[in-house]
Amino acid sequence: MAYSNNKDFSTIAAISDIHSNVFALEAVLADIKHRKIDQIVNLGDILYGPIAPKATYELLMAYQDHIITIRGNQDRQIYEATTVDITNNSTLGFIVEDLPQEAVEWMHSLPFDYQLSEDVYLCHGSPTDDIVYLLEDIETGEPAVRSDATILSLLNGIESDVIVCGHTHIPRTVRLSSGQMVVNTGSVGYPAYEDDLPIVHKMQTYSPHANYALIKCLETKQGKRWQTEHIKLAYDHESAARLALKNGRKDWAFALRTGRVLSV
Repeated sequence: MAYSNNKDFSTIAAISDIHSNVFALEAVLADIKHRKIDQIVNLGDILYGPIAPKATYELLMAYQDHIITIRGNQDRQIYEATTVDITNNSTLGFIVEDLPQEAVEWMHSLPFDYQLSEDVYLCHGSPTDDIVYLLEDIETGEPAVRSDATILSLLNGIESDVIVCGHTHIPRTVRLSSGQMVVNTGSVGYPAYEDDLPIVHKMQTYSPHANYALIKCLETKQGKRWQTEHIKLAYDHESAARLALKNGRKDWAFALRTGRVLSV
């Protein structure tokens, strides 16, 4: 686990799951500029996608002194890719060809998780596994919030007041019986997808907006209180969809335009 200098943060802008969508990222960073923010955090799945991996990386590097970043499962998918993986996955082939080697090395250097302060902990999926959904059960093929006991078990002893995660692309805040708050930021750049692991399931937000979260600490006489604001931003999703379509991903283009999974 990576650690911060244990500084207290009163307002955090949390982004995740950019998925190479530089158009959405530009809109989110521009919106954040107009707000009083102590820290931006990025929870991974950054450059995987058929849109603009290199441009997304370059934009993030311009902000690297202002963003704390951890890696996601699809960041690993890029830097762990074998020749066979790249040959069998045209999108992965496009990403590897588009990215400079320094971008791949940067992703490889990112920590799995991060203790931002005593109060705030960051992970991509769950504290122990970047492909496990912390908040959602998908046994029915559609996301449903897990039981309180299951979420607490998946936290694996993390006692921070606020746990911030991504991975599922579904913006959500859940308060647990422990008093802890779990915030899923939603996805900056990819509002709907279908996956076949561990079973076939769909994650859909039903709009093309770019999503991120503001997490604020309020000091009261009774102590600290945390609140979340989920932001949904309009942006030039058509440009993102056109690039996805150009790179052979009709399913991505449909998701970017609608926030829904393409039915076949």
